[in-house]
Amino acid sequence: MDLALLRTFVTVHRAGSFTRAAALLGLSQPAVTGQIRTLERQLGRPLFLRRARGVTPTAIGDELAHRAAPHLDALVEITETGLDDHTGVRTLHLAGPPEFTSLRALPALSPLTAQGLALRVSFGNSEENLAGLADGHHDLALTTDRPRGGLLTATALCDEEHVLVAAPRWAKHLTPELLADKGAVVLEQLPVVEVHESLPLVARYWAAVFDTPPAAAGTVVAPDLRAVLTATAAGAGLAVLPRYLCENELATGAVVALYEPAVPPLRTYFLAVRAGTLAHPHIARAHEWLLRAAGDWC
Repeated sequence: MDLALLRTFVTVHRAGSFTRAAALLGLSQPAVTGQIRTLERQLGRPLFLRRARGVTPTAIGDELAHRAAPHLDALVEITETGLDDHTGVRTLHLAGPPEFTSLRALPALSPLTAQGLALRVSFGNSEENLAGLADGHHDLALTTDRPRGGLLTATALCDEEHVLVAAPRWAKHLTPELLADKGAVVLEQLPVVEVHESLPLVARYWAAVFDTPPAAAGTVVAPDLRAVLTATAAGAGLAVLPRYLCENELATGAVVALYEPAVPPLRTYFLAVRAGTLAHPHIARAHEWLLRAAGDWC
């Protein structure tokens, strides 16, 4: 049996789509379709059921994938290890949100550069990062969305606590007792600093803590939480920020926590990877280091 056909089959099985498998393999969709049909003729059995959106493996297809995938992954590992010996350096392509990646992931992975790992980093939101991972542009992705389907798998890294903060001059008239009594109504007088016009962090905090949507629009909108923090510390208004990002400013008094609910809002970060790629030693090593480092995060 042609190993190239098996490789195409396993890729389609993991991707759940001829189109996505073609992108991962660098082939045209007709070429992938033709290879699958050739393999089905050789086996005399259908391997996939064609659906309106993608394909679903038959029982025979699932059995073949279960038996063939580990061996194909091992062959890829042998080939790539040989390349490692020749070049001396392997490149890891990492995607994630700019703040979390910069302040958490990169410091954790930087020691691996002394072991022959080169890093290439892309910034984006969860949807963009997962799409890039699925299409083969990234090796690992940091995301707040858990991916669905069989192509990508994800492991929870840590829970990020969100804090409602403002500069001290805004906080002096807003006591915790007043907030506990009046709720979000007393916050409507304050300008809002956010990363997007939709106020994703403020809206999530308001829903979790005050059980209501925010009434105000963004006064300052900057697509980086570090910019949101500096604007907030300068007195631009209130913001909802991850505690890890503003812990130094909270300690020095540059910003003040306006409210400390009994159960603070949390957001989970996941480490996502394409199925089968942990067979590559450099991806597996980076994956392991991030999981180990996450025990001290957030």
